[in-house]
Amino acid sequence: MTSKDRAQLRSLANTIEPIFQIGKSGISDNLIKQVDDALEARELIKITVLETSPEDALELGNELANKTNSILVQIIGRKITLYRRKKKDSKIGI
Repeated sequence: MTSKDRAQLRSLANTIEPIFQIGKSGISDNLIKQVDDALEARELIKITVLETSPEDALELGNELANKTNSILVQIIGRKITLYRRKKKDSKIGI
């Protein structure tokens, strides 16, 4: 992924709201499945890391990206942005 592609994804992410929260229980199998499904449906998602989380946003973002086969676009404070291209009919052609 080039820096232009990443910049385009960051600009698209500005307008979306976080759809998941990671709290004191951390990353569970259920959360991974839900994030995987959301990436397939939306391609670009945001996740909020609550203060009660045992790990920081960077560790959680890298772990989620690895487990969902997605790209970690950015981390701003406690917000994680992930991207994965749809298998068919991709709207964000990166």
